[in-house]
Amino acid sequence: MNRSATDTPDAERASIPAPKSPMGLVEIDGGGRLTPLQWVERRMLSRPLIGPLAVLVLALIVFSIVSPNFGTLQNFSLILQQVQVIAMLGIAQTLIILTAGIDLSVAAVMLLAQVVMGKLAVTLGLPVELALVLGILVGVACGAINGLIVTKLNIPPFIATLGTLSIFYALNIFISDGESVPYADVPALFNWLGTGFQVLGTTFTFGQVLTILMFVVFAYILRSTAWGTHIYAVGDNLEAARLSGIRVNRVLMSVYVVAGAIIGVTAWLLIGRIGSISPTAGASYNLASITAVVIGGTSLFGGRGRIMGTLLGAVIVGVFSSGLSLAGFDNLWQEFTIGILIIGAVAVDQRLRKIGR
Repeated sequence: MNRSATDTPDAERASIPAPKSPMGLVEIDGGGRLTPLQWVERRMLSRPLIGPLAVLVLALIVFSIVSPNFGTLQNFSLILQQVQVIAMLGIAQTLIILTAGIDLSVAAVMLLAQVVMGKLAVTLGLPVELALVLGILVGVACGAINGLIVTKLNIPPFIATLGTLSIFYALNIFISDGESVPYADVPALFNWLGTGFQVLGTTFTFGQVLTILMFVVFAYILRSTAWGTHIYAVGDNLEAARLSGIRVNRVLMSVYVVAGAIIGVTAWLLIGRIGSISPTAGASYNLASITAVVIGGTSLFGGRGRIMGTLLGAVIVGVFSSGLSLAGFDNLWQEFTIGILIIGAVAVDQRLRKIGR
């Protein structure tokens, strides 16, 4: 006697192998099918850190095989020291890019803030603590200026910060008179973030600790506060955010001000990193900070990304630079590789945006 599928006992039914999907298709709920590539794309869309994390793990494995000295704790600490300034600037850049903006003045603001710190403490003799706070407030003021230009004058962020880049850099050269403050004259507090402690015979700096803490704090803020939710909403669809009751200009203004404060703190970090106060050191960090954000999976079109992705992006840049250098490749190949990573990251972002529509 023939039995229908519904009459088949559970134990007997469980022993019947499920039919294989043709062409490597993956079964999903509801009877639909996804190719392995589509499955990966869906996972990357819902978990933006998967891409940069996979690149980082693969790079670590390859370079550890190619160069025995690469995988040491000492080299890892050195990589973190090299990328900590870029990573900190990347936090500020991420906040702005999440709102569908961009800041081309981050390096100029950082240089201006550290020059003001040096001028006040070394030349004018103000208390070092006061000079430090005032230098950070310079970053806040520069961020506020950028925010006002974007929100009140309705000038696109790219053009606004391209203009303030020149203004802030000119002020930096004017105040410093183009001269550096040597290590011997830099107050100990300014260099404190460059000092550190030993872990298993390897030196880690307080600047590295501060950088990690800043990422943890802002990862929490973006994921768990109304302000973070509003940032994503504004970047995803500004008009929809406005219609939903979000005060868009206030959110944008606050983002630029907070970014300015982060850049001011980064100025302190830069002094500790290089040991002196230079009006030109780190002038190329604009593109480096954007690179870290893009490679970390944050969309240049706003509304999508994770702050921890920026940390991964900065570390990826450091890992490739260190790994290729230890493998004997010239600097030009390091730049070539980073360029490939940027194009690849943007191409992936474009693909994911199409899927997410």
